[in-house]
Amino acid sequence: MIRNSFIFLDRVGERTERNLWRSGILEWDDFLSARSVPGFGTVRKGYCDRQILKAERNLLAGNAPHFAHILPPSEHWRLYRQFKGDAVFLDIETSGYYGDVTVVGLYDGEDTKILVKGINLNGKAIREELEKHKLIVTFNGSSFDLPVLERYYPGCIPFLPHLDLRWACQKIGYTGGLKKIEREMGIARPDELEDISGADAVSLWNAYRSSGKRKYLDKLVAYNEEDIINLQPITERVCSRLLQETLPQI
Repeated sequence: MIRNSFIFLDRVGERTERNLWRSGILEWDDFLSARSVPGFGTVRKGYCDRQILKAERNLLAGNAPHFAHILPPSEHWRLYRQFKGDAVFLDIETSGYYGDVTVVGLYDGEDTKILVKGINLNGKAIREELEKHKLIVTFNGSSFDLPVLERYYPGCIPFLPHLDLRWACQKIGYTGGLKKIEREMGIARPDELEDISGADAVSLWNAYRSSGKRKYLDKLVAYNEEDIINLQPITERVCSRLLQETLPQI
């Protein structure tokens, strides 16, 4: 989808982008090879050609931060197909809504990495793990997870594209919390984790800290792992649907 995108060009919004697609300018190569483009004068087209060529160079180099800079945050979903192999799905747990970070869960599509307060959680570890990837995927992370991490561990979030599924889901009619959307999509959790809520996650952490019993931490980690693992199938469905609805002719 990123090579079909023109929304990062100078003075190009969603309406102009749709007009380009309707005129047969579906990909970057179509724009570059066209002698003229409707609505673009010679000087403006030349400038946009240079923007596209710069984007192409950065895409070939795998320079994801370039696209975090030029794309509106609401359009970072367009990068998923290109960078899905380097995406990381992230979710945090806290001691209260904006309390201390207790668990940071990371999933790369194959393996999970869990950072726990008092064991292996620190700003350096968070940043080192995130820097292995090119795209961060969260649910409501722009309002919660990432700001909270930056509050307690300043500088731990590298400048990368960030796909916030809460807003991507809303584009196709899915509203509410993560677990509600999971149910609507038919994504099931194990019976022992099905009814655990965010408030329960706080209680599990408090029980672990007060008792030292590993069973409470293990359950909290299992809950967090379900959150991050389930982000992947949601992302696949949402991005496929957004692609179909944005570019129905492709």
